[in-house]
Amino acid sequence: MNPSLFRQVLGHFCTGVTVVATMRDERPVGFACQSFAALSLDPPLVLFCPARSSGTWPAVERSGRFAVSVLAHDQRETSTLFGRGGADRFSGTRWRRSPSGSPLLEGALAWVDCSLEAVYEAGDHYIAVGRVHDLGAGPGERPLLFYRGGYTVTEPPASPAGAQEGFLTWARPGDWC
Repeated sequence: MNPSLFRQVLGHFCTGVTVVATMRDERPVGFACQSFAALSLDPPLVLFCPARSSGTWPAVERSGRFAVSVLAHDQRETSTLFGRGGADRFSGTRWRRSPSGSPLLEGALAWVDCSLEAVYEAGDHYIAVGRVHDLGAGPGERPLLFYRGGYTVTEPPASPAGAQEGFLTWARPGDWC
């Protein structure tokens, strides 16, 4: 399989952009991550996929705790900073501690506070499963998205009669797998 073609074709799937962070020696560390998803409602689980080559992943694994900040549309520079290796990512970045003590980025669209539940090897990445202990949403309404090798954002749809806050909802919670 040609890696360039693989990346190009799968780049047609739009993803959100997050920052996964923990504390290492009382200092915040984190990395940008596109491969983040909800996994289970009962128990509440999420997953993310760090690269095996990540310099920050070992700190998350050792800590056993992490927080995920879902980036808002106006946090492109934050994503770029946290996606670069070797940078002091938290210098000049506004953040606070989650209820369990992990770093949360100010201005994020939402956040999830987790403990590491399981790790699986998967090619050149790991699949990390986190148990959700706390979470919240900020005042923003538009996510930062990654699509076909670049950033993009959405606009909220017009509000049809009966829609809540401009967004349509699923007919029933079990409609999607």
